[in-house]
Amino acid sequence: MAEFSFRVVKEHEGTRARAGVIRTRRGEIETPYFVPVATLASVRALDSRDLGELGAQCVLANTYHLHLSPGEQRVAQLGGLHNFMNFHKPIFTDSGGFQAFSLGFGKEHGINKLGTIFPGKKKAVEGERKLAEVREDGVIFKNPRNGELSKIGPRESMKIQAALGSDIIFAFDECTSPLSSYEYTRQALERTHRWALISLEEHEEEQAIYGIIQGGEYEDLRKRSTEFIKALSFDGLAIGGSLGRSKSDMHRILDWVVPQLDSRPRHLLGIGGIEDIFECVERGIDTFDCVEPTRIARRGSLYILPRSGGNLENKFRINIRSASYALDTCPADPNCTCYTCANYTRAYLHHLFRTKELTYFRLASIHNLHFMLSLMQQIRDSILDGKFKELKKEWLGRE
Repeated sequence: MAEFSFRVVKEHEGTRARAGVIRTRRGEIETPYFVPVATLASVRALDSRDLGELGAQCVLANTYHLHLSPGEQRVAQLGGLHNFMNFHKPIFTDSGGFQAFSLGFGKEHGINKLGTIFPGKKKAVEGERKLAEVREDGVIFKNPRNGELSKIGPRESMKIQAALGSDIIFAFDECTSPLSSYEYTRQALERTHRWALISLEEHEEEQAIYGIIQGGEYEDLRKRSTEFIKALSFDGLAIGGSLGRSKSDMHRILDWVVPQLDSRPRHLLGIGGIEDIFECVERGIDTFDCVEPTRIARRGSLYILPRSGGNLENKFRINIRSASYALDTCPADPNCTCYTCANYTRAYLHHLFRTKELTYFRLASIHNLHFMLSLMQQIRDSILDGKFKELKKEWLGRE
């Protein structure tokens, strides 16, 4: 694709961390970068002006959910996602493959990308009834709103993403559960590879497309998938699916995969915890997406910097619901420069949360997203300055 390119600006000595620039038809993305998630063409509680003031370089929207509402054809009639949401910077769209997991085995196994994606020693048990059934030609989804059935396969996914008009799209894949067996993961891997070929054939040329490496927690499958996807003409490479039962499993999977990759940009799907960002950047990941910053904001968790008391034990957060903040006249983070911290106190945010005022969701989301985007800028600067290890130690207390 002529309008898409990736350039590595600096590699950090002693690690695989790298700073780069992704160039798209609608602007550049300086990496490493955290891509805010705009599931339904909106970063929840924020508008395009908020995103502009936060300096968001791009967002990621959800193919499956936009297909359900308002529908990709309506978005296309309204000028595509950029005009629809009045955001004129690069937009990623996922393929819908993650919903095959989240509405399928994820629902059945009680696992999702936030909180329970690393299930430890948990065994598969019968849970909720699945709303997605994987078949050879795609996934049959049951609409949770009205019970209607619809199919999305690689061809449908490419057509939906083309109608949405995003800049960077993902090949359709099957995201497996960390509780899936080796045999099922192997079968899903082979399906994903077949779907990758169809996705490449069907996608619109003006859209950059990333292939997705699968294989679960199994080394031979991960390496096999890496070699297969890497050999295809994707513009970028993503690592998806189950990342094992623990964070140490995720690190091990990245250590299998990343050394086999070439110079194309690397995206890690659905991961966005602060500790995870550091560990995965160090292992060579360029971009991330995750709903965590805005989702935990809505639930009362606000990020704080290490010099404000943030650490691994408290996950760099305070819980604004706590009665201890009812008379606290400090900002959410005394060392933060965001709009929320410049203008409002913990006591006010506590009051808004307790009374369920909608203003809380916007102010909390602004703070958490500013925090994450500022962290990514610090990480990029540390790579350029050759000081990534020092920054990691400052935050995590270890190199």
